[in-house]
Amino acid sequence: MTLLIDNRTEWELTEELERMFNTVIKASLNYEKFEDRCEVSLSIVDNNEIKEINHQFRKIDKATDVLSFPLLTFEEGEVPDKNENDEVMLGDIIISIDRAKEQAEEYGHSLKRELAFLTVHSMLHLMGYDHMEEEEEKEMIRRQKDILNSVNITR
Repeated sequence: MTLLIDNRTEWELTEELERMFNTVIKASLNYEKFEDRCEVSLSIVDNNEIKEINHQFRKIDKATDVLSFPLLTFEEGEVPDKNENDEVMLGDIIISIDRAKEQAEEYGHSLKRELAFLTVHSMLHLMGYDHMEEEEEKEMIRRQKDILNSVNITR
């Protein structure tokens, strides 16, 4: 698995958090039994940038915590795009570091835990899950909890 990280903020991304991103992404892939070699893009942005992206792609004119842009639809017979290393390009995760900090404080847990949660949530979207219906949301919540517990990142 290749993780491409683009920190477009002044916030310092530590080696520990970089390892955590790799760990939770691999745990998400393992949990879903996604065995193909793959590439995931992760961008860290501020509230202004995520607001612009949210408006451009979703027509929602406000900042959000995380956006997911899957490149696979998981349709029968779909041939996935691959990069130069013959890895399936899963998609893009965009996290607002500003919202992550706010939510970590609001929920009373660490920034590491919040970033891990947002990453796992987004990985599930990249692998075809959604939470538009109540049952879908319950399923995503269960999966998120299982994945985070598997790497000992709890509240």
